[in-house]
Amino acid sequence: MDWFNITLFISMFIVVFVLAWGLITMARGGEYNKSNSNILMRYRIIFQALAILIFVCLLMYKRYYNG
Repeated sequence: MDWFNITLFISMFIVVFVLAWGLITMARGGEYNKSNSNILMRYRIIFQALAILIFVCLLMYKRYYNG
């Protein structure tokens, strides 16, 4: 595995982790859900945007420097 794949795997893992955390929180309900569900959704959106940005940057790097 090269560092391209490792970077993509880590970024996707973080997105899936935050998504699962939010889903489990919503499924359990209660006070923790009321106080943190919106924050977890914001984290998911931020990490998704970062993952897409990393993906695009790696594609551009691979295109211009690795032919």
